[in-house]
Amino acid sequence: MTTTAYTRELADFLRNRRSRLRPEEIGLAPGPRRRVAGLRREELALLAGVSTDYYQRLEQGRDVRPSDDVLTGIARALALNAEETRHLRALARRAQRPPKPRRRTRETVPESTGRLLHSLHTPAVVVSRHLDLLAWNSMAAALYPGIGHRNALIEMFTHAETYGRCTGWRETVLDYLGFLRAAVAADPEHPRAQEIVGTLSIRSEEFRRLWARHDVRESVHGSKVFTHPQVGELRLDWDAYTPPGRTGPILIAYTAAPGSAAAERLALLATYAA
Repeated sequence: MTTTAYTRELADFLRNRRSRLRPEEIGLAPGPRRRVAGLRREELALLAGVSTDYYQRLEQGRDVRPSDDVLTGIARALALNAEETRHLRALARRAQRPPKPRRRTRETVPESTGRLLHSLHTPAVVVSRHLDLLAWNSMAAALYPGIGHRNALIEMFTHAETYGRCTGWRETVLDYLGFLRAAVAADPEHPRAQEIVGTLSIRSEEFRRLWARHDVRESVHGSKVFTHPQVGELRLDWDAYTPPGRTGPILIAYTAAPGSAAAERLALLATYAA
């Protein structure tokens, strides 16, 4: 098996997670002569129950086909959580059996999704798998003055006004990075993914640092704080909806609990939307 973008993604994930695992966390003495910040390959291999040579080939993206038992051992040795373990298994599957080359088409909003979007009486947007804004309703336009066809992740990192409008900037960014990481894992050679990662790697040191961590999030809901110039602060819950069996586009709707201050301010926001 030759090295592919899929095997490189798997290898990068394994190397990153090994480097983040401290010896003292698993009962090993750090020692004064350690030259690596995390575990050595031979230590990780021993914990995972595989040979050092086998694990090294796995980290190098060489010809390996880890079984479910091997992946379970590696996940346990790396102290991966459930989300990270699923991510590891997905990377291994794609590295072993890369998807057949497919014609990539521009993502568009299905007509039925568009009807649903505009029937909602709450802010909602539709984004691509790479977080490009594809469509939005009038409430979203009222919540985001100046909304347009742009990329949500690029906006978060490169526009100062975005930082001011979002109190929970870091949590939102980590959720967005989770979306993009899943898209890259599914298709690491997609031109749009490479364009976004390349652009942000040049423009933002913070992006480079966070992206290199290979953090995994399967976020489908959360909360976000907005500071609106007319209605004030709104803490809204958001939920992401993806059509079954597809990786995009994603409908994201923002709502507030009935009777809450945020719900009252959303009602006021609706007057601006009208």
